[in-house]
Amino acid sequence: MHKYKPVRKVVLFNAFLLLQVLSWPGILAAQQPSTGRLEVQVLDASTNRLTPVRVRLSRNGWAVKELPKEAVAVMYGVWDHADGYNYQPDSSFYVVGQFSLNLPPGTYHLSLAKGPEYVEQQHDLQITAGQVHQEKYQLKRWVNMPAKGWYSADDHIHIRRSPREDSLLLNWTQAEDVHVGVMLRMGDFWETYYPQYAWGEKGVYQKEIFLLTSGQEDPRTPELGHALGIGASDKVRYSKEYYYYDKVFDKLRELGGLSGYAHQAETFHGYRGLTLDGLRGKVDVLELLQFCASDKPLITNHYYHLLDLGIPVTAVAGSDFPWCGNDHDKGPPERSARLGNVRFYTYVNGPFNYNNWKAGLAAGHTFVSSGPMLSFEVNGQLPGSKLPVSKGTTLHITAHVYGHSTQVPLQALEIIGHGKVLSRITVEEAGQSLEHLSVTLDIPAEQGIWLAARAYGNPTQAAHTTPVYVQVDGKNFHNPATAPHYLKLSEKYLKELKKELKNRQADPQYQAWHYRAGLERRIAETQQVIKGMKKQLK
Repeated sequence: MHKYKPVRKVVLFNAFLLLQVLSWPGILAAQQPSTGRLEVQVLDASTNRLTPVRVRLSRNGWAVKELPKEAVAVMYGVWDHADGYNYQPDSSFYVVGQFSLNLPPGTYHLSLAKGPEYVEQQHDLQITAGQVHQEKYQLKRWVNMPAKGWYSADDHIHIRRSPREDSLLLNWTQAEDVHVGVMLRMGDFWETYYPQYAWGEKGVYQKEIFLLTSGQEDPRTPELGHALGIGASDKVRYSKEYYYYDKVFDKLRELGGLSGYAHQAETFHGYRGLTLDGLRGKVDVLELLQFCASDKPLITNHYYHLLDLGIPVTAVAGSDFPWCGNDHDKGPPERSARLGNVRFYTYVNGPFNYNNWKAGLAAGHTFVSSGPMLSFEVNGQLPGSKLPVSKGTTLHITAHVYGHSTQVPLQALEIIGHGKVLSRITVEEAGQSLEHLSVTLDIPAEQGIWLAARAYGNPTQAAHTTPVYVQVDGKNFHNPATAPHYLKLSEKYLKELKKELKNRQADPQYQAWHYRAGLERRIAETQQVIKGMKKQLK
């Protein structure tokens, strides 16, 4: 028995030493878990299914640097560079309804959003080391526009696309509740960017009531503005006749597409191109809502210019992702460029698909919005409709706008006729609220007129319909009172352009002078149109 005693003493001594070592603070800390685990599921309340969603996770105001493996990643960036991948410019990311992440202990802030029709959610979470924190959230709509036949679109997204990226990109647009994402190939005098693999129906990728399609922002020049092409069966580019936008517009129409101007025709002297092509009947659409030119996204002066001259133009809107946000002038990393930060809604007659959507767009059944949701009719006709009536006919105008008390708090609803406010309702008036404003107006049809609805929420939230075009006794809807002013303004813009053509620029971006002969012919054609309009006014 004695021969075992020394061994027993050694074992006891070693155990004592081990306990002493383990009692050191560093060793104990190493043994304890240093992180907790966050597991999140996000469901659509109406379907109880996992839904694509935008997520931002922060701590003490700073975005968490580690991303979950479930984050949906697509390469994107200005000038088609790889500036971003997993994160969005505001440090948010997209997931398809669920994610998990190991996090150091502490308090975190979780933001969940899914476009303007859903109520955003904000949550504070406490993560404890060694514990799993599970959360399940339901995102609820405050309005359901597809149920009313209206589907949202962002007509201005710059991301290169191949069939491999389609499903990922659709997750992005689904997370912003954008039903039609128009991916624009962008061009300039030298080259093109953000290539698209196919056009027209061949370039459509659809899943349920969401789809992607191809378009173009080309030509783009600093003297004439940026052109848009949507819905054509092929791309159109004339490199050796680059400044002749009308050739591109004519070809896009031939290919079943629509064309017009981006950025409200406000930047890059787009009002010149809009005048040159709009007065000659080449323009179908104008981006009326965007955060590129101003933090107040609705700029109507160039739109009303054409409308008051009796030229119908459909209102569209797009984010110009990843270029523009409502703090666009701050630059990275603070810029808040985001898919669908402005959008337009199209009334789709029948099942939602590419062709039905394009037919609604071609008919002008649209309104643009950065939050408020508009409903507008004149004698039962939707925006974009031509309404022929006899003089003296009563025009029954109804307008409603819907909002959310905290997310889209409504302020005012207006009925616009020939650019003037015919009726205005504010939230302070009896029967009106932050969530719903309505107005009804009956006026006699004395002359042709274009009529539209316009609404405002907070300073960055606005909406505007394409007009209903009222034609009295077969005459056009132009505004006799303002047309002389707008014709003079048109002449001013043409003179401005003509002067530009005489200056041979050293800056290689400015090439209009090289196309002087062809542009002067087009200016002369537009001047003849102006001359004809003046005769009609007399």
